[in-house]
Amino acid sequence: MTVQAAGTTDVRAAYRHCEQVTRTQARNFSYGIRLLPAGKRRALSAVYAFARRVDDIGDGTMPDADKLAALQDARAAVAALERGGASAAGGDPVLVALADAAARYPVPLGAFGELIDGCEADVRGTSYATFGELEHYCRCVAGSIGRLSLGVFTSRDPSAPELADALGIALQLTNILRDIREDLTNGRVYLPAEDLERFGAQLRPGRADALAGDRGLEDVIRFEARRAFGWYATGLRLLPLLDRRSAASAGAMAGIYLRLLEQIVAAPSAALRERQSLPGKAKAAVAVRALAGIAERVPDVGPVADPAARGAAAEVTAPPEEPQDLATEGHAAPPEDLAAEGRS
Repeated sequence: MTVQAAGTTDVRAAYRHCEQVTRTQARNFSYGIRLLPAGKRRALSAVYAFARRVDDIGDGTMPDADKLAALQDARAAVAALERGGASAAGGDPVLVALADAAARYPVPLGAFGELIDGCEADVRGTSYATFGELEHYCRCVAGSIGRLSLGVFTSRDPSAPELADALGIALQLTNILRDIREDLTNGRVYLPAEDLERFGAQLRPGRADALAGDRGLEDVIRFEARRAFGWYATGLRLLPLLDRRSAASAGAMAGIYLRLLEQIVAAPSAALRERQSLPGKAKAAVAVRALAGIAERVPDVGPVADPAARGAAAEVTAPPEEPQDLATEGHAAPPEDLAAEGRS
């Protein structure tokens, strides 16, 4: 039976729209989303499509005042969905699909408010003095997505939301280290001022040309990467709490970012010259391993020298958990589009 939302938008057509957005714009997440069974795949595509809409507002070309107004509209739209469900979606295909997804799965729609909070901070040009401040930002823009995704994956374990949040933080820290040059060009600095000062590094908005050869900044990248690896080690403990296909999906998404972080750490100077990414074949290989229940290992990264400590190991604030063997039971043949994937 075809479910009709308010207006004439067909729910199935709305989901097809969201899946198209995911296929064309989620360069990394799409590898994990496609591992889900159809119902969950559609639902997570709806979550992604609305999150992408919010992100595009923050990163778009409108004047800041217009961006903030558009973000408030997005906040009002998702709040209306919480109150009224499909009847509040109107003819917007993303809202129609999101309302249907929230009716089928325990998706915490309120978490979108945290994502919008983070995007508003971006628009206002917020910078971060301490890692604690940056961690809060990461929880807003990425931990929220982890918890929204968990609503689709579903888990009865009470620790699952916290672990999903940690995995989101790990992914966002990876994004920040990948995008230092691009963000600086756009006038944004995310790395904590206390860490830049600690290693004698500087980031001046609009001066991406000054990044090359900054050894202090390369040390900051290694330092923050160690933190990120700690968050991965914690967040990946979520996988055994999920069903096999959901664990494969989350494992593929996290694994791609984990491998990307390893690439950045191996050559920080390259990351400062240009935006880093994994080849399509490497992403597909991670997804195939995830579907087979083979977890990506969090590397054991050695200490980063702290100039202020004169050779002592640098203190890093990160979850203390060690990596675990997270392989899940059960194997399945990879989807043909993943097995043959070769695009970046």
